[in-house]
Order: sequence, then C-alpha cells, then structure tokens
Amino acid sequence: MNFSELAPPYIRAIAPYQPGKPISELERELGIKGIVKLASNENPLGASAKAISAARAALDEIGIYPDGNSHALKDAIVKRYAVAHDQVVAGNGSNDLLELAARAFLTVGNKAIYSAHAFAVYSLATQSAGATGITVAAKNFGHDLDAMHIAAVAQSAKMVFIANPNNPTGTFLSGDSLLKFLRALPENILVILDEAYNEYLPEDCRYDSVSWLDEFPNLIITRTFSKAYGLASLRVGYALGNPQVMDMLNRVRQPFNVNSVAQAAAVAALQDADFVKRTIELNKRGMKQVVDGLNLLGLQHIPSFGNFVSFKVGDAGRVYRRLLELGVIVRPIANYDMPDWLRVTIGLEIENEKFLSALQQTLGEQV
Repeated sequence: MNFSELAPPYIRAIAPYQPGKPISELERELGIKGIVKLASNENPLGASAKAISAARAALDEIGIYPDGNSHALKDAIVKRYAVAHDQVVAGNGSNDLLELAARAFLTVGNKAIYSAHAFAVYSLATQSAGATGITVAAKNFGHDLDAMHIAAVAQSAKMVFIANPNNPTGTFLSGDSLLKFLRALPENILVILDEAYNEYLPEDCRYDSVSWLDEFPNLIITRTFSKAYGLASLRVGYALGNPQVMDMLNRVRQPFNVNSVAQAAAVAALQDADFVKRTIELNKRGMKQVVDGLNLLGLQHIPSFGNFVSFKVGDAGRVYRRLLELGVIVRPIANYDMPDWLRVTIGLEIENEKFLSALQQTLGEQV
C-alpha cells in the first residue's frame, strides 16, 4: 500500500521547504574547515548579551511547560507598540504565524494572492490549507500592488500576502503605496503584511504600519526575532491585528507554541535597542562592501532593503557549488523562478571579504 495516498492530493503536491544546510554538515561532506555561512539571513553578531543571559536564566525552569499565552512577551510588545493584549499572537517564528493565518481562514475553494519572487512559505501555507494560490507577476523583482489588487478583486480572493522588504529580492514598498493598496481593497480580503526585515529599513523609509490597525481590521502584521534580534534558533515571532482576527489564530495555535527560553530571550531582545542599532550599522557597512564588490565584478544585483542581496551570475548552480568548495555558503533561488541568481547574506567584514574573494576566483575560472 502507498500510504502517501491517504493524504489529500493538495498535501501530496507540496514541495517541502528546503532550509540551508548547517555548517557542520557541509564541513563533514566537503572535508574542509572554516566555512562561512551567508545563506540564511542570520544576524552575524548573533544575539545580544541581554537576550543570551535571559535565555540561560530560563533554563532553570526547563522542566516546566512554558506560558501558553506568552504573557510576558505579549506585555512587552503591548508596551512597545501601544496595542491591546488581544491584538497580539506569539508564534514559533513568523513562519508559524503565516501558517496559522492560512489555517484559520483558508480552505478548499478559497484563493490567496502573492507576488512572483515572494517568500516561498506563502504558497506552502496556502496549499497546505487546500486553497488555491495565485501568483501575480512581479514588477522590477518586487510586488506590483496595482496588479495584485486587480487579481484579488477579480478572483474573489480571501487573502493577500505581502512581504516588505521582500525576501529573496530585497525590494521595498513605501508606506504610502501600501496605504493606497489597503484603502482600495475590499475589507473582506485579509492582508498579511510580512515585516520580517522591518528593522533594517533606513530611517527615511520607515512607516508606522501598527497605527494602521485601527483603520484596517483586515490587516495582519507579522514580525520575527530571527533576523535583526538574532534569535533564529529559538524560533519566536509575533502577529498584530484585529482582536477578532487574532482570536481565530489562537483557535488553531498550539497551546505551547513558543518555548520558555524563546519567550525570555525575546523579551530581553526587544528591550536592547543598542544591539539592534549595532546590527543595523554593521549591515549598512556590509551592504556597501558587498555591493561595491559585486559592481567591481560587473554583476547585476537587486538593490536590497534587507540584510541580504541577490545577484545574477548566469550558471548559478555551478557558481554555488564552487563557492561551497571554497568555503562559502550562499543561497540558490532557482525555486523563486530566478535560476540565474544567488542570494548572499550580509556578514561580518571578514566574511564578506571571503565571499567576494571566492566569487572573484569562481568567475575567473569560468573564463
């Protein structure tokens, strides 16, 4: 008997998300040491000392179930953004929240809209709920909001996913353009605004999406502690939205979806503004270093507002494999319909230099 046939067809059709390999596994496979991982958009500074200290203290209660309501974390978020407790849902990373939204509101026969070259989890979450995903062609590698609005209305969609900045292309939508989109969209269409890389936005690009929640009860904002806050391995994020919408997410949420160590670290991380500032400053310098290097090599890249940049190399598969052999892990993005492109995370200065040196060597070998 083929037991996979017991699953619904829409589940069998899912191509699982492929995370990057850990350094330890690749070092064993390749027989080399000192590999630099620039594939998963992690914070090269790690986590703040305050967050690490809080995480260690939480280990004293590792034998006890965590607070199923993440009260302390939600309280810290409430104080930061001046929202109510019933407007916040904590998640096992922001991925968890994207999936909760899909599970709570999508079913077979429903439709969800997202952009080409947008985060792969949108289509996975939609498909796992049995709904139909509709991909709208990108505009300059980013979201074409006018086209997405037309598609959402014409297809009677129930949900729209928007990433800002977008992963893996790094493109940015202004607050004015998002407001225009939200005001034009029927209120019975839910909008998931994924702001995983929000902290990396330059000051002149920032907008207050949280203040929009009063005007748009159909808006769900998701954010994460995995990127600028450096808590990737702890898996913790949060969603903000209308209390009735958040109530539906809570109904499909696992009761202990955020562990105690993650909750404690996230509370401390949220209060460590100096660490986030250092992270942003490092990223700004590193972005210039990498972009300058790509320009010197004559490679096209997409201007990025995140902590990564995508660049075009032609035979991306060969370049990716050769970079691995030279001790640098980047991310192929062929599964985003960008077969000639690679994405590199901004690292420490020495890591960026190793990447650029290895890339120069690899490209020289192509000639």
